[in-house]
Amino acid sequence: MNVVNTAPVTAERDLRFTSEVERDTAHLYAKVSKVIPEVEWPVFAPLIHRINQLKAEKNAVILGHNYMTPEIFHCVADITGDSLALARHAADTDADVIVMAGVHFMAETAKLLNPGKKVLIPDMGAGCTLAESITGEDVRKLKAQYPGVPVVTYVNTSADVKAESDICCTSGNAVEIVEGLGTPRVIMLPDEYLALNTAKLVTPEVITWAGRCVVHEMFTPEDIRGMRADNPGVVVLAHPECSPEVIAEADYAGSTAGMAGYVAKHKPAKVVLVTECSMSDNVAAEYPEIDFVRPCNLCPFMKKIELSNILATLETGQHEVLIDESIAARARVSVERMLTGWAPGAA
Repeated sequence: MNVVNTAPVTAERDLRFTSEVERDTAHLYAKVSKVIPEVEWPVFAPLIHRINQLKAEKNAVILGHNYMTPEIFHCVADITGDSLALARHAADTDADVIVMAGVHFMAETAKLLNPGKKVLIPDMGAGCTLAESITGEDVRKLKAQYPGVPVVTYVNTSADVKAESDICCTSGNAVEIVEGLGTPRVIMLPDEYLALNTAKLVTPEVITWAGRCVVHEMFTPEDIRGMRADNPGVVVLAHPECSPEVIAEADYAGSTAGMAGYVAKHKPAKVVLVTECSMSDNVAAEYPEIDFVRPCNLCPFMKKIELSNILATLETGQHEVLIDESIAARARVSVERMLTGWAPGAA
């Protein structure tokens, strides 16, 4: 990812918790009052107030991933969801400026789908161990090793990797994408656990890569059994980036959107979301009557995105995401195929 820092010196701000700020943000605090202590709100509210003002002034939109903290997810993000939802909405936005409250591969995906728009990321260090586990050269070598086998690439990858792929997928549509190709074998990159979990549900043979998410690989079957022992009756929902052994211990496996949908539909009395920590806070804000058990595995990269650097990005235009067009043109095809549906031989 190429990033251009074009930031001028930020003007001095007035970020006091005034009666005006309190009044204008009261409806937002009502959304998060169950997960953000009242004593913390005077710190967050002035930043939230100013961010929302700047969005209107600059025709900017903030895309917030499900792993953002509640003050970002519920109070400044205009579009929220998993990687698939953000990709779909990024393709449809009419904003002039897109701020990605997520990690760098998500910002690149937004840029691929909006080549004429300015796409900003608040912190250049918001990376991803999974995305960094593979390069475009690695994919080229795999394609040489398995000629003619289509490459399905998780969106949690760089544009360089997407450019070498036939089609992208997310954890929410991986089974549909792999099965829909209609081929006897597929190469599925780079998340080993997602590929192994997908392989159990599809007809084609799945060739994997040894990439893993730093958050999800930490969960173990023993963790799940311990949660059940400590919380009788708890319903366990796990992300398919967890190991197959963890998935086998869960009641349901699905994307972050899938887990949120399960909670909305079934309303379990007590539930645990086996994924990044902030996901539970964001869903709990919607369902305060449900008891959420919170195993707190934080993504250190997602947590680099904060209200303060979102504000700085809107003020200065810093950290613009740019992609070489020779890479972007090919990478864009693999993302658009995911969004529109594609199979080998299709027009």
